[in-house]
Parts: sequence; C-alpha cells; structure tokens
Amino acid sequence: MSRARLEQERAEVHARLALLRADLEAFRAASERDNADDEHDPEGATIAFERSQVSALLREGERRLRELDAALERVAAGTYGVCERCGRDIAPERLEVRPAARTCVACA
Repeated sequence: MSRARLEQERAEVHARLALLRADLEAFRAASERDNADDEHDPEGATIAFERSQVSALLREGERRLRELDAALERVAAGTYGVCERCGRDIAPERLEVRPAARTCVACA
C-alpha cells in the first residue's frame, strides 16, 4: 500500500463527506421551511429518518478519515504495515482490503 493510495482514498472520503454535509444541510433547510407532519406521511421515509441516516453516514466517514490520517502518520513514521500488537508485518492482501489496518489478521 502506497502513500499515494492512502491519499487517494482520503480524498475520496473527503469528497463523500462534503456531499453528505450538503445533504444534511438540505434536510435541515427543508425541515425549517416545511411545517408538514412528515412523521405520518404514507409516501415514504420521513425527513427526520433521512437526516438520521445521513448523520450516521457522516459520522462513519469522519471515523474513516481519522483512520486514514492515522495510517498516513504511520507511513511517515515508518511503521505502516506493522501490526501494533505483535510487531509482525501485516499481509499486503489485508492492507489492500483495509488500508488503515493497524493489526495483522491473527491479532484482529
């Protein structure tokens, strides 16, 4: 796993976060403009439900961004790809799937 790949994934997560923040702001604005009782709308999901979903995705994206930042710090420190528990190398296949992995499969 290269620094460039981590930075690319970080940029992708950052872009998704920007879209989610815009969606969340749109839901907030819609709920301020609309006094309708969307809790009893038979047509589908409520604004509150959709806002809750976007908020959860936003929290997950922010967590992912922190993980990628920590992985980039490990790259800079020369410890990327080394298990934090046992000190063995983390398999390249694991890093391909989970670039921010801190532990090897055995320790996970």
